[in-house]
Amino acid sequence: MDTQDFPADRPHRARILIIEDEPVLAFAVEDLLIEAGFAIAGVAGRLGAALTLIESSACDAAIVDANLAGVSASPAASALAARGVPFVLLSGYLPEQQQGDFSGAIFLQKPCRADQLIRALRTILPGRSV
Repeated sequence: MDTQDFPADRPHRARILIIEDEPVLAFAVEDLLIEAGFAIAGVAGRLGAALTLIESSACDAAIVDANLAGVSASPAASALAARGVPFVLLSGYLPEQQQGDFSGAIFLQKPCRADQLIRALRTILPGRSV
């Protein structure tokens, strides 16, 4: 991916919360987002940690894995929605297998291309600097 399309020197970088239970994937997404000019609001691999970060940190958007170590991330999706925080749902499951709390989110099937994830974030962050 050419990161020249996503300059990192803008005045406000959108803060993204990553909710992903696979550490290697979470680190890869974190690196991708930083390289693309986003700021990282936090990384959570378990539901409890995700809910704590949602409550305690400011974020402009989130990337949410639907299943966190066998536990639905639905409560995290609900918490984000209650705070008005848009999110991208990143899952190995099919869209029709997702629960209602994920409705309205952009869905990306794992594995997805880096440019698809960046485009999805830009879609849910209209008018905001990256």
